[in-house]
Amino acid sequence: MENELKHNTESMKTANQAGIYKMMIFGVLVCMVGVYARFAFDSWILSLVSWIILFLGAFISIKGVFKILDA
Repeated sequence: MENELKHNTESMKTANQAGIYKMMIFGVLVCMVGVYARFAFDSWILSLVSWIILFLGAFISIKGVFKILDA
């Protein structure tokens, strides 16, 4: 009995696309900007904007993760 591993399936090719990982790295960088802005100054407007940037970056990163899981 042969143990045949299928490394070249369509789902593996989709999950290994460089664009997905670039999107995840971009999301993490956006999150880092949001975190930095959160602690940079003490203003409620900047705090609100930084939270929005943080959640936007998290959404982008999670979108990339779900693209990999969908493959």
